[in-house]
Amino acid sequence: TISFNATISSCEKRGKWEKALQLFAGMSESDVELDTITFNAAISACASGSRWEGAWSLLSSMAQRKVESSTITFGAAISGCEKSGNWQNAMELVSSMEHSKVELDTITFCTAISACEKGCEWQMAVHLFKVMSENQVRSNTIVFNATISACEKGGEWEKALHLFGLMSEET
Repeated sequence: TISFNATISSCEKRGKWEKALQLFAGMSESDVELDTITFNAAISACASGSRWEGAWSLLSSMAQRKVESSTITFGAAISGCEKSGNWQNAMELVSSMEHSKVELDTITFCTAISACEKGCEWQMAVHLFKVMSENQVRSNTIVFNATISACEKGGEWEKALHLFGLMSEET
């Protein structure tokens, strides 16, 4: 399993998402154990190829196989949504994380906010920013910039200016 995981990750890092998924499929067919790390690597490969549907399918498959998902698992799937501007599914994944009691971290929130920004959904980006604060997850310059950019794309210059002021205070 470890060798497969490392090879899938290597393919993903080189942009060879198709090859990574072929290796993953080969593992399934040869009864090699699929663990959280295996799924994380395959989901990351889908995200790298902007294949959010594949990431979504793998995430569902994890639940069916009773393989535990993690913050990294969901973060990789949200990244696939972000790369394709699919803010709706990114939001659904954030909601699934909350319901599953999987920790939402700064990176996960930032990626989901960026998906909203790319989808021109400034209200959802600001909502996530507020939820992040309510959950006492620390923001950073990247989170502020993504949220400000979403407001800018939505013509919400006053909100962008307000966030800029908060950023100056917090970072």
